[in-house]
Amino acid sequence: MRPEALNSLFVEVEALEGVGPKLRKPLEKLGLTRIRDLAYHLPDRFVERRAITNLDEAGVGENVIVALTVREYRSPSGRGPFRVIAEDAAGNICTVTYFGRASYTGKKQLPIGETRWVAGRIDQYGQMLQIVHPEHVSEDSSAPIRQLCEAVYPLSEGLTQGRAASLVAQALKALPELPEWIEPSLTAKTGWPLWREALTEAHRGVNGPARDRLAYDELFANALALMLVRESNRSQRGTPLVGDGSLRAKLKLPFALTGAQARSIGEIEGDLAQPSPMLRLLQGDVGSGKTVVALSSMLIAVEAGAQAALLAPTEILARQHYETLSRMLQGTGVEIALLTGRDKGKAREAILMGLLGGAIQIVVGTHAIFQDSVAYKNLALVVIDEQHRFGVGQRLMLARKGRRAPHTLAMTATPIPRTLTLAQYGEMEVSKLDELPPGRQAIDTRVVAVERMDDVVGALTRHIESGQQAYWVCPMVNESETDDLAAAEARYAALKERFGDTVALVHGQLRPEVKDAAMERFARGEAKLLVATTVIEVGVDVPNSTLMVIEQAERFGLAQLHQLRGRVGRGSGKSTCLLLRGNQLSETGRQRLALMRETQDGFRLAEEDLQLRGGGELLGTRQSGDTPFRIASLGQITKLLPLAHDDARLLIERDGGLAGPRGEAARLLLYLFERDWGVQLLRSG
Repeated sequence: MRPEALNSLFVEVEALEGVGPKLRKPLEKLGLTRIRDLAYHLPDRFVERRAITNLDEAGVGENVIVALTVREYRSPSGRGPFRVIAEDAAGNICTVTYFGRASYTGKKQLPIGETRWVAGRIDQYGQMLQIVHPEHVSEDSSAPIRQLCEAVYPLSEGLTQGRAASLVAQALKALPELPEWIEPSLTAKTGWPLWREALTEAHRGVNGPARDRLAYDELFANALALMLVRESNRSQRGTPLVGDGSLRAKLKLPFALTGAQARSIGEIEGDLAQPSPMLRLLQGDVGSGKTVVALSSMLIAVEAGAQAALLAPTEILARQHYETLSRMLQGTGVEIALLTGRDKGKAREAILMGLLGGAIQIVVGTHAIFQDSVAYKNLALVVIDEQHRFGVGQRLMLARKGRRAPHTLAMTATPIPRTLTLAQYGEMEVSKLDELPPGRQAIDTRVVAVERMDDVVGALTRHIESGQQAYWVCPMVNESETDDLAAAEARYAALKERFGDTVALVHGQLRPEVKDAAMERFARGEAKLLVATTVIEVGVDVPNSTLMVIEQAERFGLAQLHQLRGRVGRGSGKSTCLLLRGNQLSETGRQRLALMRETQDGFRLAEEDLQLRGGGELLGTRQSGDTPFRIASLGQITKLLPLAHDDARLLIERDGGLAGPRGEAARLLLYLFERDWGVQLLRSG
């Protein structure tokens, strides 16, 4: 249960003055539904202004506050702007300009003959200075003076800067006094303000120490929660699994294991033999052979007389895993089943009975495999594919399905830099598949200017006519899903006009069954071209698809580009990836595309991506979902996460965990950042 001291922070935003159903919608789009969310809705930047009395003191492009006396109005004859002619105390003329329907606002704010304080940016219009759409107009000189440094907040349609600032100010007034959870010597060394002061300062422009402290809080909460998961896991009794190798010996693999595969299987085998449940992450680059490692792990469980389950994030990926594993298991005598939300009636009943009785030894499926109606005879190993799609809570639901806590092997096809691995999977041991199987062909990667679009479509035509398939990925236009969708649908319409019904479309707003149907059409070869946004499924395996076109490739992070490129090159044929670039290419974008041509090593690309993005450019992060943080930037993660990790360990090992005095404060922090599953685990454990 949430501590009472935090209740005021989790009150809904409707409790604030001025918030009704109309304003609720734009706030929800930004994830601002409670007082706490507004308090942590930090400014993107700050506008610095200078108070002046004489316009001659100001430079063009400067943000100023100046007292202006209104002399006349000039209304447009046609569609032109409405202009207010005014002068400063020295008699210098300045035009205050309003476009569109804002003439009414101009007359209301600036009555003829009156003096008002005007805040805005000085621009040049012909020989005259002007301020277009002033940010503030006030009779009271102290009001704009207080805005010498003004926060600029992220907005959505229907929310203005003024309203955002007003709501944040109300939220900050509701902040309670909370005890300090950071180790005292660290606050002394860094000079960080207290929590409440830090939040207030971060909204006022005092950015360095205050923002770092808030980022540290988020990182510390995450590190502590993950550490509590690990501690809870170690204290639980699992089922030691020791296989005799009999089933693994029957596998007829068409290739020899790589050194990385053999090493990872050995690490997993050692973990499974222990009495405490395994928590291990298997990181494998595109095509590195994670499935074989997962199968070997599941066979160890079956050899030991137990059951194993493989959890996939989507139905199509679950079916694909089932078909691949079924082929590999031929001749072993192992019973494998597929269970998804679509299974109904007698077929579903038969699977449920097989799991309960133990006749089914391996089950593959979506979240349906841990619903209440599904019971197992002896579930001892859970393999989770695409781990980043599942939260800790979902993993805990699976853990309750065994007689004892089952061993967990999580897999991700996204190579993650070491720092971010610690941030997201700090409770897990890590195995890396950093070798590709022999004989795998390199993908021919080329960068093509957007002016050559006709040539690209021509090449695509020849490719499809030869009987092969292709992907076309549309860019992330901006943070708006609507704009992303519009870009994808426009490209889909254009390509459908050229190729007819052989084109399929997949995007995030499709209903799951519609999306799956489109993917299945493509997987079966009925659709020759799949147009997709960045939601294209990781792990979808269509060997006949040997061409990938990525539009406006400079907008993507390196990790995302690498994942998308990995959708091709999965068969024996030569594959090509075309990176279509726009004309506005930044130096970072140029470096990214050059690296994509240079290497296909996902681990190197992930590290390079982190270096290129630094602390500011988060586009790749947002697209690939490789950081769970809203406040901490990549630069802050790199700088502060090792500190947070060490402090969390200190709290658990030296300071008595959540039971000690500092632990009580840390418990508040876990609830504040909604990492309270760490507390729940401690209770249940």
